[in-house]
Amino acid sequence: DDGNRYISEAVNAGCVAVLTDIYDPFLENVTQLISQNVAGLEADLVAQFYGGPSDSLFTVGITGTNGKTITSYLVKHLLEQFDGSVGLVGTVEYIVGRSHYAATRTTPDISTNHKLLREMVMNDCKAAVMEVTSHGLDQGRVANIDFDVAIFTNLSLDHLDYHGDMDAYCAAKAKLFQGLGKTSSKKVYTGPKFAVVNREDPRSGDIVKDCQATVLWYGFGKECDVRAENVELSHLGTEFDLVYQGQRQAVKWPLIGRFNVYNYLAAASVGICRGWALKDVVKALDSFEGVKGRLQEVPNRLGVQVLVDFAHTDDALRNVLECLTEVQKGRIITVFGCGGCRDRSKRPKMAAAAEKYSSFVIVTSDNPRLEAPEAICAEIAQGFSSKEGYCIEPDRRLAIRKAVEEADLGDIVLIAGKGHECYQVFAHETIEFDDVREAQRICEEVAEERTAFSVV
Repeated sequence: DDGNRYISEAVNAGCVAVLTDIYDPFLENVTQLISQNVAGLEADLVAQFYGGPSDSLFTVGITGTNGKTITSYLVKHLLEQFDGSVGLVGTVEYIVGRSHYAATRTTPDISTNHKLLREMVMNDCKAAVMEVTSHGLDQGRVANIDFDVAIFTNLSLDHLDYHGDMDAYCAAKAKLFQGLGKTSSKKVYTGPKFAVVNREDPRSGDIVKDCQATVLWYGFGKECDVRAENVELSHLGTEFDLVYQGQRQAVKWPLIGRFNVYNYLAAASVGICRGWALKDVVKALDSFEGVKGRLQEVPNRLGVQVLVDFAHTDDALRNVLECLTEVQKGRIITVFGCGGCRDRSKRPKMAAAAEKYSSFVIVTSDNPRLEAPEAICAEIAQGFSSKEGYCIEPDRRLAIRKAVEEADLGDIVLIAGKGHECYQVFAHETIEFDDVREAQRICEEVAEERTAFSVV
């Protein structure tokens, strides 16, 4: 959006100076600063206005297609055990001290970012954890934020409506690592900067190609600096050995799925970057309880495992379903949709992923925005290889009910796509809609109906 369109509005509100790339001879009694690098100067001005707050915080940036949110909460949880109060900027919320703000976007604009960091400093936070999107990097929203550690989780098909192709998408992510530098000399942290990178992602080499920081590789292979061995998965959680430089610590935690082991490794690597003992890192992460909308279990009386997850790309959906197949006892019934006015190429790919790992799939609406829900569902359905094994129900509430009614004892119902979101966006309105609450209500209704039927 062209900011010049809002100059008159700003002046009417009391603005006395304007930074712009076009001189306006009709703009009177206002100082005009003309530059062809408005974004760069804006970054400098904003950082100076808020006093360079990241200089007073141990700052961790996390980028990648999937896993940013849960990794950010893991890192926050870990740092809090050692450093005290830790702020967070991400998809679910912004956390400053004891205050929690609803997130408007995963990586907000540059002014909001520096303002949040300044508030963290004023609230005695010692560290900040930020989810950093490709959009945010491409648009300079994290400019002049001094990161001490940057984490790369993975890269898969997403946001091609914005970036155009995977090379451009990868290049945007790599900007976080190109700007790291070698060392930090802050009061809160003095030492080498680190790039914590998933070695087993095919794009990992491209991500750190021009990175000056120390690279710490994580994954499952022997070539990884930080790795998981002897991994055992179940529907109750995950067990594995955390290994680093000959040290080995047993890990037992409640989150399920191989992809969550990657998230754990990324977070544990931050503790290793800080020089903390491996046993202390594991002990600190032991008490982590999970994140809303990330494989969140919905308690019920049906004997069915109902899970809500934010998986909204084909790769994320595939990862979640793969982990569920490793622990399933019965069938997997999947409910998902795709957002409107977003990358359409992933729609049939998500159908293919759901079909491969599910016994039955219910295609529904997500946030249709300006598109017709029925049209989105039809595009998704093009990815199914057979007309059997799925149905279309554009009403998300009815789709969830169909899935719960279909499920028997021991089955898994996965409700994917919206996760923590508590709204649904249509062309002319935004309504309240929370997958977890809807699933809880529906499970209770179905339980009551089955009880009444058994009595009769």
